[in-house]
Amino acid sequence: MADEIHVPELGESVADATVGRWLKQEGEAVSAGDALVELETDKINFEVEAEHDGVLESIAKAEGDTVTVGEVIGTLGEGNGSVSQQQEAEASEEGASGEEEAAEEQPEAESGTGSRPSAEEANGHREDGGGRASPSVRKLAEEYGVQLAEVSGSGSGGRITRDDVERLIRSQGAPGTTTAPEKPAEPETDGKAQQPAPQPAAGNGRADLEERVRVSRRRQTIAQRLVESQQTAAMLTTFNEVDMSAVMALRKRRKESFQERTGARLGFMSFFAKAAMGALKAYPKVNAELQGNELVLKKYYDLGVAVSTDEGLVVPVVRDADRKSFAEIEGGIADLAVKAREGKLKLEDLTGGTFTITNGGIFGSLLSTPILTMPQVAILGMHKIQERPMVVDGEVKVRPMMYLALSYDHRVIDGAEAVGFLVRIKELIEDPESLLLEG
Repeated sequence: MADEIHVPELGESVADATVGRWLKQEGEAVSAGDALVELETDKINFEVEAEHDGVLESIAKAEGDTVTVGEVIGTLGEGNGSVSQQQEAEASEEGASGEEEAAEEQPEAESGTGSRPSAEEANGHREDGGGRASPSVRKLAEEYGVQLAEVSGSGSGGRITRDDVERLIRSQGAPGTTTAPEKPAEPETDGKAQQPAPQPAAGNGRADLEERVRVSRRRQTIAQRLVESQQTAAMLTTFNEVDMSAVMALRKRRKESFQERTGARLGFMSFFAKAAMGALKAYPKVNAELQGNELVLKKYYDLGVAVSTDEGLVVPVVRDADRKSFAEIEGGIADLAVKAREGKLKLEDLTGGTFTITNGGIFGSLLSTPILTMPQVAILGMHKIQERPMVVDGEVKVRPMMYLALSYDHRVIDGAEAVGFLVRIKELIEDPESLLLEG
């Protein structure tokens, strides 16, 4: 008897998810604990695991479909998969012989004396190989106008995989343009808007050089939040520059002993985190949130640190950063970065930040205007350290300089406060011993 595979609880305030990719195919044997499918949410991805040994009998939701908590996305049956694969191969052979017999009896069928049509034919489908492909593969083929009968299956028992369809799409060059429906499709009756099939760019003659990649749920959410931030906040950016000589000299002297004593690598981020804590306490509106007609001044300091991943920028949070030592800040940031890049962040790792630091300098950025992480009202941007000639005590000297950028919500923070905040960070970084007093 088959067991239904349900969408699990996704976390607080997360009601739905997008089917990212199926990690197992229909008819494939699975063991208890094997990951079956990856679900994408706004913040993190979940893997739904098999509850017992068996065979993935059916896939009800294709890649890209939106699903809700508790919804059935497939079925898991008993067995080891070998029987299913053998039956699948036999069914494929029987189907081939059946097609030959049908071709010989075609005149009888036209006169109305032939055998009854199959269930697939009765539903308006031809024997086109669709039975040898999962729903997600059939959906891809429909979007690009690919006839599955033309696809050679490389999977077990001649099963058609996603790679098989994509290979044929690339070889055709301009999918979906050779055949067109004789009449327009009827509108959906369930109230949902019908999504148009992807079409290659018209008239450029280079469709074979284009690749279409589904935008992940997380990337869509990032895009939406950034646009909302731009449209909601009265965002402005102010700049300053900081001489990194003192911090670099201190780090050079202490980094080896620091790592031996604490096990953490002494980077620049902990210095800026400490400096930000001192500046936030001096300018409390920068650590606030606007809720309607009220300004919520927060007396706790949860520091968001922007981390780049393959699916986009995420901002995990170091809790109570003002109470942590240099080693605790460095270790916390390193752990969160590893979890982010391995896709192991939890919802609690990504919620509740009060102020964010982003470091574009690791990619070589010399200057940028970071976008606010709503509902926060400010974000600090670090950049590349670059040697530049500076006038020091009436003499021109070469100094390692970094541009700093503070983007802020002008509805909450005035220009004088923003400039003062950035100047305070500059003062603390250029005199790193003062960071001990701030702590």
